[in-house]
Amino acid sequence: MRALIKTAPQPGLLFSICPDPAPGPTDAVVRVKATSLCGTDAHIYNWDPWAHSRIHPPRVIGHEMCGEVVAIGSEVTLVKIGDYVAAESHITCGQCFQCRTGQAHVCRNYRILGVDRDGSFAEYVVLPESVLWKTSPLIPPEFASLQEPLGNAVDAALAEDLTGHTVLITGCGPTGLFAAAVARTAGAATIIASDVSEYRLALAKQVGVDHVLNAKAEPPEKFAAAIREITAGEGVDASLEMSGHPAALHQVFDAVKNGGRVTLFGIPAGPITFDLANDIIFKGVRVHGITGRRLFSTWYRLAGLFKAGLNIKPVVTHTFPMSEFARGFELINSGQCGKVVLFP
Repeated sequence: MRALIKTAPQPGLLFSICPDPAPGPTDAVVRVKATSLCGTDAHIYNWDPWAHSRIHPPRVIGHEMCGEVVAIGSEVTLVKIGDYVAAESHITCGQCFQCRTGQAHVCRNYRILGVDRDGSFAEYVVLPESVLWKTSPLIPPEFASLQEPLGNAVDAALAEDLTGHTVLITGCGPTGLFAAAVARTAGAATIIASDVSEYRLALAKQVGVDHVLNAKAEPPEKFAAAIREITAGEGVDASLEMSGHPAALHQVFDAVKNGGRVTLFGIPAGPITFDLANDIIFKGVRVHGITGRRLFSTWYRLAGLFKAGLNIKPVVTHTFPMSEFARGFELINSGQCGKVVLFP
């Protein structure tokens, strides 16, 4: 089969031929219909310090995908040949405290598709049946392949009820845009989004954001004043921090009203200093840290959101055949894209 392979500890990927995978007793082989690029893939492509410490070539990378089951192992019962599936990228151990108490999304021993085992940037991928998610055939492949990152946005946005609430989203990368679309579908009253990119703020408007703020153009005091004006001086009910930028991390706590909640998804590059007393304790703020997706309750919830009209079409800005993968990574590095999807 053809696949994108990290063949050596250096930037780039090789589009090459490798053996077709065969299923183990509890595995399925999936013919990949669509697979999307994410920030993790860009780290590996660029070969930054994280990738250098985490990836051991050769490795077929990629973890966001959908496809058709074409072969199954002798013990597989959850899927059959011909099923249309997506996949949870975190392959959990099933034995640690977290897995045994309903918290497998924070399994202590998880392995990641495309990082710790060969992934989805290929014509075929072999996966444990336990991570496969049967998907409605009504969802086109370019959207079905996005259910894994969409799950992050679902957990970030809906850690608490948003119906009728005012929401601030800082960071309009793909997951921030997905979170805005989820908040809109869930009945948020007012959605405010901030970013340093006018391109991404324009995408935010397309997924239903009511007010956009350019965090680069607005000084901190003007940003805070804009939030107060939009919320009649109250502050927002919920702040979703999706960028990891230090300034945004401070903005979300400043913007939330007393007794509100802050959800943290973006990953900062290093430690961040907070005024815990005034930013969190005296305001009575509830803070949620989000990593991965809850297995599999988030996936069920996402299926319901699609039925309720969740619109992510504006976020998929580019599609390419897999052979043109370099164009996709160039767009990610430039910031001039939403989600990029590859077709094997």
